[in-house]
Amino acid sequence: MKIVGVAACTVGIAHTYIAQEKLETAGKNAGSEIHIETQGTIGVENELTPEQIEEADIVILAIDVKISGEERFKGKKIIQVPTEIAIKSPNKLIAKAKEIIAASV
Repeated sequence: MKIVGVAACTVGIAHTYIAQEKLETAGKNAGSEIHIETQGTIGVENELTPEQIEEADIVILAIDVKISGEERFKGKKIIQVPTEIAIKSPNKLIAKAKEIIAASV
């Protein structure tokens, strides 16, 4: 499974990067290819490429604020949760993503 996503918290510092790290670790541990872009106080980092988005099976938006570029994900399956969920339950979130993909096949 290929997953892309964005992490962005209200302050744009700690929770943004913690959510990114937790999701990437959980995704890799589940055998998925995962790329998480961050949108924080210093701007966009690890920006997703159009190819990564096109190839993705699902998009995870771990966000507490409006993000830029959300239109890039139009037509994709999207799970949107607060950063807190991505931080506290990343494995459950990845499992839910897998369920959604399996149900749509």
